[in-house]
Amino acid sequence: MVEEQDKRKKENNRFLAKVAIVGVVAGLLGGGVAYGGLTAANLNSNSTSSSSSTSSVNSGDTGSVTTSTSGTTKVNKSTTTNGTMTSAYKKVQNAVVSVLNYKYTSSSSSSSDLYSLFGYGDSDSDSSSGSSSSSKKSLTLYSEGSGVIYTTSNGKGYIVTNNHVISGAAKVKVILASGKTIAAKVVGKDSTSDLAVLSIDSKYVTQTASFGDSSSLQSGQTVIAVGSPEGSEYASTVTQGIVSSPSRTITYNSNQMTVIQTDAAINSGNSGGPLVNSDGQVIGINSMKLSSSTSGDSVEGMGFAIPSNEVVTIVNQLVKKGKITRPQLGIKVADISELNSYYKKQLGIPTSLKKGLYVASVTSGSAAAKAGIKKGDVITAADGKSVSDVATLHSILYSHNVGDQVKITVTRNGKSQTFTVTLEASK
Repeated sequence: MVEEQDKRKKENNRFLAKVAIVGVVAGLLGGGVAYGGLTAANLNSNSTSSSSSTSSVNSGDTGSVTTSTSGTTKVNKSTTTNGTMTSAYKKVQNAVVSVLNYKYTSSSSSSSDLYSLFGYGDSDSDSSSGSSSSSKKSLTLYSEGSGVIYTTSNGKGYIVTNNHVISGAAKVKVILASGKTIAAKVVGKDSTSDLAVLSIDSKYVTQTASFGDSSSLQSGQTVIAVGSPEGSEYASTVTQGIVSSPSRTITYNSNQMTVIQTDAAINSGNSGGPLVNSDGQVIGINSMKLSSSTSGDSVEGMGFAIPSNEVVTIVNQLVKKGKITRPQLGIKVADISELNSYYKKQLGIPTSLKKGLYVASVTSGSAAAKAGIKKGDVITAADGKSVSDVATLHSILYSHNVGDQVKITVTRNGKSQTFTVTLEASK
């Protein structure tokens, strides 16, 4: 089960806490990056020794051996960047931002001074006219995450991030790639998909990222995650990995989600940042990470991102309406491509059926139940379009309004049947 959790970064002898936002699946984490990188030492003088040396190279099919008379070596200037993701990173680097979540706190003058001294909190503060100076309400930096600017329109730059990054915020700010901090407005948010859209003045936008087609992803494909792990102190951090699974169904906040699984390092603060393919396209929004198993064992290399195709559907609705009103079927499903042959046999799924969604349960009185869909059915199509994962089904359903009729095709007892479902609003 996926639970949302904030990981707090303790500093300054535990007087203050700055939180880098995290989403957790039985330990699922997501996070972001802060600004202020490390400055490399000046080691660009390649002189090693003034003494002369000669070397000979014995080349072979599997490598080479270099021999030097003086025992010295030198930097090979012919090194190239072939095979790296540098060009992909450059297509998004100035579009990635750190997202700051500010909340109101009540503090005495002494604690307020501590916040000021250590650089936390905000100059924005207000005290009621009748209150004493020793007690006042101030905006304090509560948590940090990441986001990516994806378009501009009518003088606004639009940023997608995770809902849990800005949850409960009294004020939201973003730190641009340039290091400049500016105010941001929450355009819309949706807890079910864990997505939110922010807007900033478009005059600050120097680059926007484009979305790629997440349905074309394949296991083993190289990707990079960009964001602010552990907060804006490490902004613009890039980690590389592969797509472990292009379609993994998990449960988050009691809702089923189909996500991209990757072993690219995702840490607290990366939430809301982009997962990028080799073409420099955003194919997912980093949201979660499995940090431990149900038995408590530590887990590494299991991060999750919301697929770009679903992200586009959600953010477009958030920009248009500010919220998501979802039609629903009232079922819980499992992607049969993720089930091994043993489970398929136990569930009575034909071995010839390679793709589809197994209906694990049907809510009594739901739209699906009224239409005749039953537990044990395997959904293979909706609206005449093939359905192979939850994200595809969601995308089809979300293109409709509550009250619309949708034809759902299932396989039952080895035979194909089609039901007409009248969509109802999610509760």
